[in-house]
Amino acid sequence: MRHFLRHALITSGVAGLVLVSGTAVRAAAPDDPGIPSVCGDRRPADPQPGTYGMQLDGTFRHPSLTPAGEERFSFPGGAQDIFGRTKGYDPESYIEGPIKLEAAYRGPAFTPDYFHSWQNIVDFDGRRYLFQYDRSEARVYDVTDVRKVKIVESLSRGDVKAEYGENVELKDGKDWKAHDYWGASTIQWNARLGAYVMVQSFEQKRQVGELGDSVEHSKFHNPEGVRKLRETTSFKGFKVYRLDGPRKKDWKLLATVTTDGSADNPLNAPVDGPQQGSGSLDVPYWTGGKYMFVAAAPLDTWSNTEVPTYLYSAGYQAYDMSDPARPKKIGEWHRKGQVADESADYARNPRCGNQTSWMGARMPLAVPKPVEEGGRYGFAALGGYGLSVLDISNPAKMSEVAHLDLPMSVGGTEADNVDVSQFEKTGMIYVSGYPLGEDCHEPYKDIFQIDVRDPARPRIVGALPRPRPAADAPFGDYCQRGGSFGPKRSGYYTSPGDPRQGLLPYAFYNAGVQFFDTRDLKHPKIVAQFVPSGYGKGVPDYALGNQTHGTYVEWDRKIVWVFTNDGIYAVSSKKLLGAPDLGRPARPFRNSAR
Repeated sequence: MRHFLRHALITSGVAGLVLVSGTAVRAAAPDDPGIPSVCGDRRPADPQPGTYGMQLDGTFRHPSLTPAGEERFSFPGGAQDIFGRTKGYDPESYIEGPIKLEAAYRGPAFTPDYFHSWQNIVDFDGRRYLFQYDRSEARVYDVTDVRKVKIVESLSRGDVKAEYGENVELKDGKDWKAHDYWGASTIQWNARLGAYVMVQSFEQKRQVGELGDSVEHSKFHNPEGVRKLRETTSFKGFKVYRLDGPRKKDWKLLATVTTDGSADNPLNAPVDGPQQGSGSLDVPYWTGGKYMFVAAAPLDTWSNTEVPTYLYSAGYQAYDMSDPARPKKIGEWHRKGQVADESADYARNPRCGNQTSWMGARMPLAVPKPVEEGGRYGFAALGGYGLSVLDISNPAKMSEVAHLDLPMSVGGTEADNVDVSQFEKTGMIYVSGYPLGEDCHEPYKDIFQIDVRDPARPRIVGALPRPRPAADAPFGDYCQRGGSFGPKRSGYYTSPGDPRQGLLPYAFYNAGVQFFDTRDLKHPKIVAQFVPSGYGKGVPDYALGNQTHGTYVEWDRKIVWVFTNDGIYAVSSKKLLGAPDLGRPARPFRNSAR
């Protein structure tokens, strides 16, 4: 139980006690220095019914502040009223604008994970392959003929028996050894080896049985769960493979690198006990040249984050990849306040103590131009810490050029994705978080248009328009459709071909893929949308709300792939992207566009 000592004259430097509005509060977890407690317990209450919902003019009023959680929340005129026969989710699909559906592949064979998956393209012997995967669940498709996609490999851990909440990745299965899986990857052509090289991230699993969103199960009130998680043996870092073909049997392991900052030798160190920190998060940034950047928390003390189910606050590491078999860490950076002994800086953030916000990186640096080609800047999306502009011209000495605090948007994830595809031509980048709740039970996640023509003075100059339903939809706002509503990400830097200037496709959960025209910087607009069905009979109830969560653009063949909780779709637009090539690519993909 917390103790309240009124008017005590103490500071945050006193162990276990903090100053909150003139009142000292016993810290939530004073015995664990890796659980932030400097601001006490400021977890927001659920908003009162009637303070959000549909308005008389047909718009939706979002809550201004919500705690962590992914439950459904009904409101008058919402999805559970409109789509009662399909469990509160819209079974129809919609197309607006110059979009053509080229192919649809629905069902479990095309859904390795209901919540999220990563994608890559590789070309071997004149054929094009699409990888889709999330850790132990993965597929390899031959997509040479867009209209006749074939599955060439399916990997799973479904054969592994485990108790509820137990981490099956710690056990051997038919497709994977213990501690192994398919981590979020970049795949690039390496001139030194004359082959594709794949760098896979291996990180602390984010959904674990030891911790949960509920107050009593969160890291702030569950010391036993935290202890068990810290004692788990798992590899944290990245692996480097040479690819001699599209299947797993064609991978050749070149290097295993731990991001654990306490390791004596991070290269090819054995996994014989718990490792510190987060591991490498999401897709590493590497275009096949000398330098690579990953998001990582190297030590358990990089821990000042409020999200209740995760222990780490990631910054960035830089690696020399001149020899892909011997990566060498050359630099590291974090923003002041992320590390446990930087509590005074952390306490200045208004999110401190809310036991909700993700604080730190999820994605690697967004880099408009590789350092090897004269690039100087990397853009760091740091969740609740906002956006930092880094000078990475010397990766061994990364430094902050400027910082921009973003408007609060709690719950959900803030400052997650940075699209830099337009930066070199316009000086604009696009920064967004994404929703975690359903039925719009959280603030709306804007896609901020940020002017960084002067990198030392970034500023928000606009936001991309909020999507509106198709004219024939039986609802007036996407908050009424069921599921999450808001931007996820705008695809990948690892896609083949050159991005179309002025065109930004965003995966938008229950709003499908939205196509934004940004050629007129003052008046960006939505020029098309492809919105798949929001209800599939084969999708489990717990995953129905997580609809379109990914998009991947083959800029060279003019094809947009759409990834949902119920399968994959291929769409084209002659007007927006150019005439599509639905067959064998003219040239093999080798290195990422920018």
